[in-house]
Amino acid sequence: MKIVTAAALSLSLLAAAPVFAQTAPAEWRTVAPENLLVIDTVHGRILVELEPRMASRSVERIRTLADQGFYDGLKFHRVIPNFMAQTGDPQGTGQGGSELPDLAGEFEFRRGRDAGFVQVEAAPGGQLGLIGSVPVITQPDAQMMITADFKTGAQGLFCPGVAGMARANSPDSANSQFFLMTGPKDDLNGRYTPFGRVVVGMEVVRALKAGSEADNGAVTDPDLMTRARTAAALPANERPTVRVATGAALQREVMRVRDQRGAAFNICDVQPPAEVVGG
Repeated sequence: MKIVTAAALSLSLLAAAPVFAQTAPAEWRTVAPENLLVIDTVHGRILVELEPRMASRSVERIRTLADQGFYDGLKFHRVIPNFMAQTGDPQGTGQGGSELPDLAGEFEFRRGRDAGFVQVEAAPGGQLGLIGSVPVITQPDAQMMITADFKTGAQGLFCPGVAGMARANSPDSANSQFFLMTGPKDDLNGRYTPFGRVVVGMEVVRALKAGSEADNGAVTDPDLMTRARTAAALPANERPTVRVATGAALQREVMRVRDQRGAAFNICDVQPPAEVVGG
């Protein structure tokens, strides 16, 4: 599968559309509670939509550790502005992990017709779009007709908001640490595992205390995750419900941002609108 960088991909849509506005309920989808990671910090709450269709083993690991309380009180030990905020190490140094075995990399995945892919545009080397909230590049659907599993190759793109598994030099060394992107980083594509995306709370991620460039983002007196759980594991009266724009509502948002960005627009600019409607 040929992968092209997100920064090199521009979107050309055929017609203008109104600015994203209030939409009918059918234009929203509700994130399943088991796929909603709720991270509380001193700056506020971060809500991450997990994407098991893209990285099932990594999502299961995040769910398991979060619901065990493993992440409570852990530091955002490495924060680089306009790049990412990293956490999930019980040692707080970037060298630790859980007692669970390391995970094999999930850098690409197989996409079937049931994966919920929303195409944004055809692009060199494939199609650009979203699976859930995560931007992806994938081979066309027609490729499924000549494969044994009736699926085609796909890869998540490390755009702002995307959640990825941290690892050491070995591609199969992810364990408990993860990072939340605050800027695009094409050279992570195909080398690290994306497992979801922040749908609410990007302003909180960007407010996390940053480290020094000289120390590769290591933070002195870092901010903490005070609590991290899947929504499914929270008491009913504390459980947030999140809706994300889909269908025509999502297309209107794409076109709005495209008009705003002009020739500089690319897939990393597409952040589906989301809202908290409970919890």
